[in-house]
Amino acid sequence: MQGSLESRPVSHSEPIHLHPTTTLAERVLLPGDPGRALALAQFLLEQPLMFNHHRGLWGYTGTAADGEPLTIQSTGMGGPSAAIVLHELISLGVTRAIRVGTCGALSAALSLGDLVVAHEAIVADGTSAALGAGELTLADPTLAGALVEELGSNPVRAHHEGRIVSTDLFYERDGKRNASWSGAGAIAVEMEASTLFAVGAAAGIQVACVLAVSDTFSGPDARVHIDDDSLLHAAEAMGSAAAAALAR
Repeated sequence: MQGSLESRPVSHSEPIHLHPTTTLAERVLLPGDPGRALALAQFLLEQPLMFNHHRGLWGYTGTAADGEPLTIQSTGMGGPSAAIVLHELISLGVTRAIRVGTCGALSAALSLGDLVVAHEAIVADGTSAALGAGELTLADPTLAGALVEELGSNPVRAHHEGRIVSTDLFYERDGKRNASWSGAGAIAVEMEASTLFAVGAAAGIQVACVLAVSDTFSGPDARVHIDDDSLLHAAEAMGSAAAAALAR
């Protein structure tokens, strides 16, 4: 009948936003940007297959350098989208995940293109708070340690480790917040890691995070952004380190 709607029951664990068309790996890289998911799939995987394009959340599965399957799934921007994606990936069998994203430098020691391993995140986003997080969320120490070891053994570019902060706003109107976060020990700011740490901890899976510095700040209203070619090279180095950490 024209205009009628069909409905079906959906279980709590059944994916709604990801529509996989091929098998997923139990380990996954999580870039925010779907374009970066494609670039990393082409760079890291042998014969990658797109398994999801629903809602623009591009995802790919293929064979990594260690001969084992690896999935690369974009999360979109911000905590709400990241929480949905990781929740649904977990329902599909994922047990280890590494965010491979970008960040703004809060420490003067960080330069454009540097890599940052996050051990913990200050909760300045609404999604982590809604998930019951306190002031900090934590990366899985084993997976974060594997990232640090991998970057240390293959020093292709400068890398750092420490505390970051996750926020809901990319364009902060109040420049004082950066100074406050820096004073609380954060060396970089981004938008998804804290949520992913919180979701992973609640589900009992390993989640870690490595970031490429895409922006630096010389004042409250002065942002310097990395060029596209440099960002691609940083993303490839970041993706290689993350894939190798998952293979350890």
